[in-house]
Amino acid sequence: MNVPAPLRPFLLALGAFVMFTMLALSAQRMDLGRITTTAANILMGQDDNRPAIADQFWPLQLETREDWSAQPADTTNLPAFTHIETQIIQERQLDPETLRTVTANVRRTSLVHPFGYVLDVAAKMLESIEIAIWGTLLAVFLGLPLAMLRASSIGLPTPIRSASRMICAALRAVPELLVALILVAVIGFGPPAGILALGFHAAGFLGRFFADAMEDADQKPVGALRATGAGRLVTFAMAIVPQVRGPFASSTLYILDRNVRMAAVIGIVGAGGIGQELKGRIDMFDYGHVTTIVIAIFIVVLVLDEIAVRLRRHT
Repeated sequence: MNVPAPLRPFLLALGAFVMFTMLALSAQRMDLGRITTTAANILMGQDDNRPAIADQFWPLQLETREDWSAQPADTTNLPAFTHIETQIIQERQLDPETLRTVTANVRRTSLVHPFGYVLDVAAKMLESIEIAIWGTLLAVFLGLPLAMLRASSIGLPTPIRSASRMICAALRAVPELLVALILVAVIGFGPPAGILALGFHAAGFLGRFFADAMEDADQKPVGALRATGAGRLVTFAMAIVPQVRGPFASSTLYILDRNVRMAAVIGIVGAGGIGQELKGRIDMFDYGHVTTIVIAIFIVVLVLDEIAVRLRRHT
């Protein structure tokens, strides 16, 4: 519709006013003011007399402590890089006379592993990476056939292509966290539930990504092979695969990167990996441990991103 030039500034101003009004009403409904107020109180340490957020999440937790009070007094054969440390800590105890909870100073002797928690986090991160790798392999195993069924360049009947498109959409529609929660209830806690949850969800994405890459490929070699009487699988292997190796590799690496991050999330519901440790530390308010875990996840994602960049250059 052609709008007269004199009316355009008025319509633009009216549209901006309507948009601003809608956003203002939505902000009030979403209670956005509480977010800024709460964030300011936490950062300034004024939220329920709790310390500032920086004091809760810092310093990092690097060591682990093992109770040594019941161990022999001989300290000549300690494990490597460990030492004995005695602390006076405050604990809340029940007074047997008054039956009230009191704070008492308790002497504790511990065997300190200076980097024990770092090693624990590294082991859990390795488990998350393994979950992500197996989930990605499962996604490729399921996504490639779905892509071949839905890609128009393969030439399958329309009902088959529509059914494959619906399956891919259904797999993408259900979040990994919900799938993991269901699978944990069905097969129990641990990595198998995480692998299946990541694999099923990512298969929907790869099915679409792979199919789009096949449809964007040059169809002239496909037509030439079909003219010689070549079958669909031969046509796919000889005419389509050479053109889509780069997009296939790029999509797979993206899914792997995404699965590494999501492996930490689905672990919160018991699907293995670093997420289980993260959830436990949050529940116990061990925020120093949480900071260590978050930094470990960041480092792993950064390294994988760099590896993916280098691999894409060679595809």
